[in-house]
Amino acid sequence: MGNKILITGGTGLVGNRLKELLLSKKGEVALLSRRSTDESKDLYNWSIDKQTIDPLAMKGLQAVVHLAGAGVADGRWTEARKKEILESRIKSTVLLHDQLANLQKRPEVFVSASAVGIYGYDTGDELITEESTVANDFLADVVKQWEAAVDSISDLGIRVVKLRIGIVLASSGGALPKIVQPIKLFAGAPLGSGQQYMSWIHVEDLCRMILWSIDEPSMRGTYNAVGPKPATNAELTKAVASILSKPLFLPNVPSFVMRLIFGEMGNIVLGGNRVSNEKMAATGFQHQYPELKAALQDLLLS
Repeated sequence: MGNKILITGGTGLVGNRLKELLLSKKGEVALLSRRSTDESKDLYNWSIDKQTIDPLAMKGLQAVVHLAGAGVADGRWTEARKKEILESRIKSTVLLHDQLANLQKRPEVFVSASAVGIYGYDTGDELITEESTVANDFLADVVKQWEAAVDSISDLGIRVVKLRIGIVLASSGGALPKIVQPIKLFAGAPLGSGQQYMSWIHVEDLCRMILWSIDEPSMRGTYNAVGPKPATNAELTKAVASILSKPLFLPNVPSFVMRLIFGEMGNIVLGGNRVSNEKMAATGFQHQYPELKAALQDLLLS
C-alpha cells in the first residue's frame, strides 16, 4: 500500500490547502478534475456524468478524501441549482464506490466532507452534538442522502469518516471575504438579529483534521468539524472590524432584506448552529487556532 492520497474537489478552497500540506509532508497526491489538463502531473480526469475515472488515479491508494460538490452558497437556490447541489454529491460518491469496489487493493480509509447543515438552518442556543436530531429542510435532506451514499463505502471494508464541516474561515474564499468586503467599505453590519451562531473553523485546522482522520485508526463515523468556540454573527463581524481598524456604523441588515436578496438560501445566513467539537477533541486532535481573534488575525493580517 502506497502513501498516495486521492482528493476529489482538490482544486477548491480546502482541497488546495490540503494538497500543499500533504506535499510538505512528502506525501503523494492525486487530484481528480473534470477538466483534462497537462498543467499538473497530480491531476487526473474524471467525469461524474459519464461515471468514469482515469484508472491511474486509483492505483496504490492509502486514502481517499472526498470534497467534491457544487457550492451551496454560490447562487440562488433555483430548482435546477438544488438538483445540482444534490446530484454533484450523490453521483460523485456512487462513482467512487463503484471504482473502489473494482480494486484488488483498496485504500484503508475514506474521509468525506459533510456539513453541519444536517442539523437545520437555525438551532438557536442549543449545543448540537453528532447525536442531535437531524432536520427536514432542503440542506439537511441533501446531507442525509450524501452521508448515506458515503456509508455504502464502508461495505467495501474501508474505514469511513464523515466530517460535518461548519463555516470554513480562509483568506482566499468562502465566507470571510464576503464579510470583510463591506467592512472595508465602511458598510459592514451584522445580519438579521446578529445573534445566530456561526460554528467556524480555520481552513488550516480543517486540513489538519482531515489528515488526523486518515492517520487515526480509531476514528469511524461522523464528527463535527468545527472549532471549540462558536461565535455569533455579531461577534464575528465586530472582531473583523476591530482587526481591520474599521468602524461599524450601520444597524443590522434586516432579515427581510436578506431574504429578498438570497431567497431560500438566505436561511443559511440568517440561521445558525452552536455545534460541539467534543467528539473530535476526544480523539486527541488539537486546534492550532481555537480562538476567533487569533484565527482572524492570521487570515487577515498575515
